[in-house]
Amino acid sequence: MQANNLFRSTCAVIASLLINGAQAQSLRPPAYPLVTHDPYFSVWSNTDKLTDSPTRHWTGKPQSLEGIIRVDGKVYQFLGAVPTTYQAILPTGELKPYTALYTTKNPGSGWEKPDFDAKGWTSALGPFGDTPEAKTRWVNSDTMKDGIYVRREFTYDGKANPAKLLLSLNHDDDVDIYLNGTKILSKADYVSEYVLLPLSAEGQKALKTGKNVLAVHCVSPRGGSFVDVGIVNPITSSAITTATQTAVNVSATQTEYTFTAGPVGLTVNFLSPLLLDELDVAARPVTYVKFTAKSSDGKPHSVQVLFSESATIATNNAGQTVTAKAGQTSGVTYQMVGTQEQPVLQKKGDNIRIDWGYAYLALPQASTGSRTASGEATAMKQAFTANGQLPTATPKAGAEPAQTMAMAAVLDLGNVKQATAKHLMLAYDDLYSVQYFGQNLRAWWRRDGKTTMPDLLQMAEKEYDRLQKKCTDFDAKVRADAEKAGGKEYADLCVLAYRQAISAHKIVAGPSAAGKEAPVLFFSKENFSNGSIGTVDITYPSAPLFLLYSNELAKGLLRFIFDYSESGRWKKDFPAHDVGTYPLANGQTYGEDMPVEEAGNMMIITAAVAQIDGKPDFAREHWPTLTKWAGFLKRDGFDPTNQLCTDDFAGHLARNANLSAKAIVGIACYAKMAQMMGDQKTADEHFTLARELARKWMQLDGEGDHYALTFDKTPGSWSQKYNIVWDKLLDLNVFPAEVAQKEIAFYLKHQNTYGLPLDSRKTYTKSDWIMWTATLADSDQDFQALIKPIWKFANETPSRVPLSDWHETTDAKQVGFQARSVVGGYYIKLLEDRLKSKK
Repeated sequence: MQANNLFRSTCAVIASLLINGAQAQSLRPPAYPLVTHDPYFSVWSNTDKLTDSPTRHWTGKPQSLEGIIRVDGKVYQFLGAVPTTYQAILPTGELKPYTALYTTKNPGSGWEKPDFDAKGWTSALGPFGDTPEAKTRWVNSDTMKDGIYVRREFTYDGKANPAKLLLSLNHDDDVDIYLNGTKILSKADYVSEYVLLPLSAEGQKALKTGKNVLAVHCVSPRGGSFVDVGIVNPITSSAITTATQTAVNVSATQTEYTFTAGPVGLTVNFLSPLLLDELDVAARPVTYVKFTAKSSDGKPHSVQVLFSESATIATNNAGQTVTAKAGQTSGVTYQMVGTQEQPVLQKKGDNIRIDWGYAYLALPQASTGSRTASGEATAMKQAFTANGQLPTATPKAGAEPAQTMAMAAVLDLGNVKQATAKHLMLAYDDLYSVQYFGQNLRAWWRRDGKTTMPDLLQMAEKEYDRLQKKCTDFDAKVRADAEKAGGKEYADLCVLAYRQAISAHKIVAGPSAAGKEAPVLFFSKENFSNGSIGTVDITYPSAPLFLLYSNELAKGLLRFIFDYSESGRWKKDFPAHDVGTYPLANGQTYGEDMPVEEAGNMMIITAAVAQIDGKPDFAREHWPTLTKWAGFLKRDGFDPTNQLCTDDFAGHLARNANLSAKAIVGIACYAKMAQMMGDQKTADEHFTLARELARKWMQLDGEGDHYALTFDKTPGSWSQKYNIVWDKLLDLNVFPAEVAQKEIAFYLKHQNTYGLPLDSRKTYTKSDWIMWTATLADSDQDFQALIKPIWKFANETPSRVPLSDWHETTDAKQVGFQARSVVGGYYIKLLEDRLKSKK
């Protein structure tokens, strides 16, 4: 008991130093997590100052949070830049459907000119394509090689400055755009969202007051089809004086900013209580935002705070219409907003945001002098600026475009001299989270089918004080443990990765048999990649964090893959790559299997789960399936054919040495699980095989001072052999120690400024794999030598997005990927310490 008290006391001291800014934030994050719960409810600041840009969803779309403090009647903005709004000169379908003329047959010369006779063309609603957003179907096919030709007439009143106008464009694939017969843009390839491009000089010259004709030709020789083009005029609001930001600190569960606003100091704390030892709390989609004001001149000052949340938080695009509603429950008053249409689980894919369910902004009713409202965002802001209050008018009854609407709260802190604090809550009720083989599943917190969001807000409010303290203590422990395990730079990276890794998943209640509790399913989304759900080679790198803090969630990453095979839906003798495209988990949608990769991944993580449990029960539940996969690895794993692996972006490889090492470790993991179940004969057989294969691997792949990229041993080739780390962590003793020692010595000679390249083919890297590679090192010095360039990348990258795991080692630029769960793999060094302590 005395030791526990000492531990808690130490945590409290460390936490106090961190939260109060006595220890400055040394790492400049590429982006700052603010609201982090799941792939849809995820809001970030991508600039060092909280007022330098609008806050954004991890995809980059603005989801504006704004904050203004009023001190003795003077206002200062402390949160969010005023988002730009766009007046439609020629609206796209992002705002509303429109009528246009089109044809899919080559109309001949002059079709783009204003006086062209479009007789025989079809009048239909745009946009055009084969996506859910398209209003008229147009598909890529052999019978439509000419593509699509579209003509739209519009009137320009001459008031907007042509030099400031923008083309709003979404196209798949190549597009040519004409204005009044003049070509103003030719753009190849495709985009998967609306982009804004300056109206070219040719376009500015071609635009005329009165009637205009925009003509578009799009071809789609590959993949999907979509085209939509409009013209908009950007409108910016007048700026408010900004508060002076003096510090920012990021911890595992909190991001805290401090400001000076005239004679008052302001602290703003965003807390997402992702405490994985309390599954019900971690699964709650509720973030707390706390505002603490204190006089800096010893005199009392009248202080009010406005916080607003754009209705775009509940839409996929800014033009969708939303409705708002107010409500209250015991102890809490709230506003809620959602789309009028409510297309539950109707959209899937990567670069999309949720447009079903309801966003909530809530205040404790005990917050004297504070109130909430929903309505036109600018009007609420103007009312607060003028008198420190929200408008008394009720929200508009009809549906309004999301980009104009917001929910807001005013918190009256009274006459402030000593530190005075109030908080609010941001939440999201998605109604149903995932479709699982045709069955719509609820989020874990709604698994009883009875608990409502007002109920959850009531529970969350009652627990605020307890959770704030526990999170602060936990944050201090994460940092202290990580620093002890790997040094200060390693601790900084673990802290930055924590919320990102968790919030790229959704905790869902799976289907349950009568009388049994629903199983936990923990679905990942392959963010900024292909949008797959439950990808096994995303589970594999992210698993260390969950093995460390919640073995139940680690099991939740595996259950649906086992179920997919054991149900008979997946019939191959190796695991599936995924179970669908988020949020529809109805079966693999990835176009190519990754046989050895996924079989090794599932074997290794299942063995790690058993090791953390200290018992083989989870493996025993799935033993026939594991046995089938072990048989596949024995047959096809050692010398892999030309196939994809988790490094598929670097291209296919045959005879991949790192992939072979995974298969060998996977066979050893099967042996370990058999041993835990008391089947020593099977264990001995597979341990012996794995060790024989490891010796053969060394002979085939040895290349002097290192091991080659493939068994073909192309001169000078090499790769990170990160898969071997599990041999060390799970104490399998398959590969002799000299393998890791030789590789680490080689790697230390081949680093670039921002990290060790993934392999000899390119100079880019994967930071999660560097973490695993570094954990192979025997010395702290070598570990830190491999980690520090990753810290330098995170601190200096010009790519201001939620942490990318795929970057260039020469200039720190993002190559691809962002906001992905795989940064949970950063915790592998901490996991090693945990597993050592269990021996």
